[in-house]
Amino acid sequence: MTASLLAVAGLAVAVDRPGEAAAATTVAAAATHATGGSGAQTQQARLDQLARKAVDAGAPGVIVRVDDGRGRPIQVAEQAPWARHDHLLTPTDEFRMASNTKTMVATLVLQLAAEGELALTDPVEKWLPGQIPNGEAITLRMLLNHTSGLFDYTNDPALLPSILGKETRRWTSAELLAMGVKHDPLFAPGAKFSYSNTNYIAIGAVLERVTGASMADLVRDRIARPLGLKHTYYATDSTWRGRHAHGYEPDAAHMPPSVPAEFRHFAGTRHDGHVDVSDNDPGWGGAAGAVVSTAQDWSRFYTALMSGKLLPAAQLEQMRTTVPQDPEQPDGPGYGLGIQTGATPCGTIWGHDGGIPGYLTATVTDRTGSRTATLLISTESWAEFGSDPKIAAAVQTLQTTMICTMFGKPVPTPDPAG
Repeated sequence: MTASLLAVAGLAVAVDRPGEAAAATTVAAAATHATGGSGAQTQQARLDQLARKAVDAGAPGVIVRVDDGRGRPIQVAEQAPWARHDHLLTPTDEFRMASNTKTMVATLVLQLAAEGELALTDPVEKWLPGQIPNGEAITLRMLLNHTSGLFDYTNDPALLPSILGKETRRWTSAELLAMGVKHDPLFAPGAKFSYSNTNYIAIGAVLERVTGASMADLVRDRIARPLGLKHTYYATDSTWRGRHAHGYEPDAAHMPPSVPAEFRHFAGTRHDGHVDVSDNDPGWGGAAGAVVSTAQDWSRFYTALMSGKLLPAAQLEQMRTTVPQDPEQPDGPGYGLGIQTGATPCGTIWGHDGGIPGYLTATVTDRTGSRTATLLISTESWAEFGSDPKIAAAVQTLQTTMICTMFGKPVPTPDPAG
């Protein structure tokens, strides 16, 4: 849940991985060569072509959905021939949203804040007494915007068997939280931004404490059902509820050399140099990344969220109040409450991304929710470790074009002056 697809937009500074800077440079250069066109057919053809290039570069599958708010959405599904033996990918397939979950979880917190059930200024100690060291100094807002200083539990070696699908242990939020807080904090609460999944495990525990309901029930009753999201749910085990995209990682023999040895052996069905990790349990992601959805459902969620259907104006404004992701760039990309924002060549985007074995996603919208776009790549490790610049270049060129298509603008061409 740490890999990022939003680097091309200048949003992704949640983690530093070997090779990311070089890949981003390659991507930026490649993206400028994509040119705009006119008409829905031209846009569809361009995205089809770029999705195919991503597959040719090594992505097992790609889903793209773009709604510019002016007509029928563009939908793309491309996959490698070998992957068709498992499943014929379609634009409406369910997939794991990973850290995009955070936007939905933050929405739940803000709903309860609007109802007076909690306050963003509440210290976490009020709701989880004794569970987080220095909990009196860490507010719910700090958890939501990643300024708490808490260590990221997904970097603890004890979780690795679950990440790889080798262990089917059912983690509780208390266990995951304890895993994160047993490590020393990175800095004093509120001092700066540092992306940590532990923050949202704590937020999930607070939500369950305040409401007496499970995270699965909260997502269902407060968001999915009211919006008619028939393929959106909080996964409590490895079971899928509908037709779903298969996710893959390279097998040990085909994993790039730059990937650490401990991340080379995923559990799952092996064929064609890959491991199908679709049925591995995502429960270790908890409130930081367990939601499943589709591109269309997520578009409906963003439209409802950003237009004020899910939150009153005051709480929506709180969500959009950001902190710098890079202290050296105070006017650069920002992180709000469960949502990122930043400038792109074609417009300012709001959204999130997510990575979990087999699934790497980027979801974006504009400030009003009238335009939305989603990109799924059905493999993650290449981005997590910056191990495949060829895929990175193809995918992020596709992403840049997707964002510009969402805004109805052509991708900028290179400056002849350099």
